[in-house]
Amino acid sequence: MKRRWAVLFAVALPTLGSAGGFECLVEASQVVEIRPAVDGVIARVSVQRGELVRKGQVLVELDSAAERVAVESARYRSTMNGQVATAQNRLDSAVRKLARAEDLYRHNFTSAQARDDADAERRLAESELQVAVESRELAKIEYRRAVEQLALRTLTSPFNGVVVDRMLNPGDLAESGAGRKGVLKIAQIDPLRVDIVLPDSVFGQPKPGTKATVVLAGSNVRHSASVKLVDRLIDAASSTFVARLELPNPQHAISGGARCVAEIAGVEAPREARPRAQTQQRQGNPL
Repeated sequence: MKRRWAVLFAVALPTLGSAGGFECLVEASQVVEIRPAVDGVIARVSVQRGELVRKGQVLVELDSAAERVAVESARYRSTMNGQVATAQNRLDSAVRKLARAEDLYRHNFTSAQARDDADAERRLAESELQVAVESRELAKIEYRRAVEQLALRTLTSPFNGVVVDRMLNPGDLAESGAGRKGVLKIAQIDPLRVDIVLPDSVFGQPKPGTKATVVLAGSNVRHSASVKLVDRLIDAASSTFVARLELPNPQHAISGGARCVAEIAGVEAPREARPRAQTQQRQGNPL
């Protein structure tokens, strides 16, 4: 960012002069690298450089044969009812046995020990049923986990945008973790963002929601925008702060990286302030 602004303000823009305007640069709202959360061999990349993508669209699929088998195995285990049915039948039998033992004990036809043994058998059967039910519930959780693991093998777009670059291809190893090469780079181009370096003399004037207009270099077309956010602190080295505009681009007619002049409603560019801000930017001061 620092270098791009340095280049912008180092180049004269005679066609963009405006008494109430500020020089600016149009950029994508965000640019992200698509990389997997797990390592895997790429099976399919479904988009090319320059292609528009939709939020949620499948972009990359990793080889997932083993994970699909794991999902099917976990799904089958989660639906198995044999252990639960067996434990339930054992409990039903133990309950009936205890009822008979208690009846016999009341009529002095059996001992207290026999009744206690029947009661212990019933309690043991209850515990076995509980274990069987808990095992089935754990199998359901394992199934959901297997499904989530399989989902990690598919990479989708986090927003509507455009493919900026494609770094890996089918057969390549995609690795997770910071510093690893991503598979794709995508940019959000609707809306676009426009960062404006403003002098401290107008601090407090632009506010979020304020209307603005943007004119691209080499064009007389005025594009409507609005202030998205404003720095709350002034950079002491350059005596400037940044206001960020949100520029709608539904037809993708505006290109990111274009130089521009922006006018913010109610904010006039002081002539004596603009050269100072430009000089500081040429020296490479951060935003």
